[in-house]
Amino acid sequence: MSGRLRRRGLLWAGCLAAVVGATAPGTAYATEKENLPPVVQDLQTDFKNCATGDTPAYVGQPPVLTARLTDPVEDDRLGYPEQLTAEFEIWWSDANGTEQRRSFTTYPTYPGLIHRITAPADIPADTVISWHVRANDGSLNSAWSSEAPGAACRFVYDNQSPAAPVVSSPDYPSDTWDSGGVGVYGSFTVDSPSPDVVEYQYGFTGGPYGTVRPSEIGGPATIRFVPLSNAPQVLSVHARDRSGRMSPRTDYRFSVKAASAPVSRWKLDDPAGSATAAADAGQAARAGRGVTFGGPAPSGTPLTSTAALDGSGHAFLTTDAPAVDSSRTFAVGAWVRPAESGRTMTVLSQDTTSGTAYALSLEAPETGTATYSFTLDGAKVTGGAPEAGEWAYLLGVYDKETGYAQLFVNGHEVGTKVKAAPATADGAFQIGRIRGKNGYRQRWHGDLGDIRAYDRLVVPQEVGELARRKPKLLGHWSFGTAVDGTTPENNGGAPLRLGTGASIYRGPDDSCIPDLDPDCLWKPYPLVGEGHLTLDGVSGHAVLDGPVVDTGDSFTLGVVARIADADATRPMTVLSQAGEHTDAFKLRYEPSTYAWQLIMPERDEAGAPEKVVTQVTMPSGDSGQGTQLAIVYDDATDTVKLYANGYTNDRATAHLANGWTSTGPLQVGRARTADGWGEYLKGDVDEIQAYAGALRDTDINGMGGETEPCLCV
Repeated sequence: MSGRLRRRGLLWAGCLAAVVGATAPGTAYATEKENLPPVVQDLQTDFKNCATGDTPAYVGQPPVLTARLTDPVEDDRLGYPEQLTAEFEIWWSDANGTEQRRSFTTYPTYPGLIHRITAPADIPADTVISWHVRANDGSLNSAWSSEAPGAACRFVYDNQSPAAPVVSSPDYPSDTWDSGGVGVYGSFTVDSPSPDVVEYQYGFTGGPYGTVRPSEIGGPATIRFVPLSNAPQVLSVHARDRSGRMSPRTDYRFSVKAASAPVSRWKLDDPAGSATAAADAGQAARAGRGVTFGGPAPSGTPLTSTAALDGSGHAFLTTDAPAVDSSRTFAVGAWVRPAESGRTMTVLSQDTTSGTAYALSLEAPETGTATYSFTLDGAKVTGGAPEAGEWAYLLGVYDKETGYAQLFVNGHEVGTKVKAAPATADGAFQIGRIRGKNGYRQRWHGDLGDIRAYDRLVVPQEVGELARRKPKLLGHWSFGTAVDGTTPENNGGAPLRLGTGASIYRGPDDSCIPDLDPDCLWKPYPLVGEGHLTLDGVSGHAVLDGPVVDTGDSFTLGVVARIADADATRPMTVLSQAGEHTDAFKLRYEPSTYAWQLIMPERDEAGAPEKVVTQVTMPSGDSGQGTQLAIVYDDATDTVKLYANGYTNDRATAHLANGWTSTGPLQVGRARTADGWGEYLKGDVDEIQAYAGALRDTDINGMGGETEPCLCV
């Protein structure tokens, strides 16, 4: 023990004896401990682990050097640890080979803390600089961190940013206006004149964004990209060197061709009695005797007819060659309407010499529910809910770049994408059957239309448009006039009959002369346009002669409704349409929850389970502009939504697996009750619009006016 420590110990012992009359237990033991040197650990250069040996760290600025200091023996006699300082030393050889050294000492702090310095700004660039550190506890130094088994930390200060990268592409050259195509992958090579580049950071217009690394430092790298639209594109790239310094940005501009047509396509809209399906692209398909042309087409699509397959051994169409090269990126799709859903059936498949390259099918396991499937050489993705007599659009996509197979049903991805290995298509293409060990099997029973095969990705916007069924306007009532107790449909369709307590309100017109009729100046305007329907809440209603929508299929209804605050005291129905035993839907206001409600029973039975969705919003009051309400039932996705003023949410959305067709007429202002009719609306109604088909979210905002929303692509 050093003389200094011994003297300090005796002094403290004497002081304590003077205060308490005795030495405290353990104090004498502490004075006899040997002081051990402090320890240096956790060395970092710019917050990265110390680099030693032949590979120094590269830094883009004078770095921060850090080390943690600890002390094995805390020997302060008052119970406080010794404070520690760090001595950092850096050195290098200058241009003449003369060693240069700098030393820096930190302020004292308690053990366990990080000590740091920043290398001086005048350190030389492109020179290997070494550094080490040791700790001092006031009496002893630790060993230098570079002493064995340690080693000196080393870094190189790089004060030059890399040059801007150069970008080129054989697939999407910058000097053409017509290259590649939507859904077609292309390669972009990025390179930099600087020899120390380790990665390139890039971003395309609208994404994706990422990083690629060259195979060796300073070399080029390749970016793979697939355009999702034919809008002009910009690829922006920065090069980053090993010190972390960034280059200036390079912008590479290029154009993309529009999406290419399918490489094979059969609309299956051939005349009745045809023995062959004409091909818009690819080979014509020979039809078996179990195929009948001239069948129904899915409404709202460009198709005019389809082919019916009877499920027998003769229910197929086939070609002599593959529809598409399935060893590369490809997609296949079709409109399908199964006549049954209780057995496995094939929509389309591709023969190989030893089996099947891919197939789109309806899967019906012995236990469980039926689904659609896309199979690719043993890998399978399943999803969707097939229903007999219901149209669906199926699309299977294989992306060789990612290795994933995906299935889309009615424009929505279903199931979980799976990794798949491509299989070479070298046999006949089959529609309505698949090749098994003992011949063809799993024949399709139902309707098929518009079979397509693409030699590229089908991008998300296309997926939605291929499956889209454009809604058809069934009726629009603006309540501008009343003739013989009816109000006309805007386009000459069936009028609504007005019941007792229902009237058409019209606002001020050009005949208003304030001098003759001062009150006409203060006459309020209708909700929309020239007039609206006013109902008295007792017996007032309007009724159509029959149902306005097929509630068993996709439909949309829109209406503008207004209820005075003082009248919003009981449930009141705006629209309803009944079956034999209950309403198929009822749109009403429920004052107990301050919400508009859509109620849809799951079956045409009294007391059947109901789907109830709500939109919480207060009535608009006597002088408000009303609430724009819309009901959308999408049979393809089995969802029902309620919109208020163009918006919906999770509480206003529900799953309705099977809509049922109601036969009762559309009712405005009342609903069926146990005693007959009830829930009469006291308020105003305007702009009822009815569509066959489900409007998109973006279309709903266009409802509620005297003109119908544009249902443009």
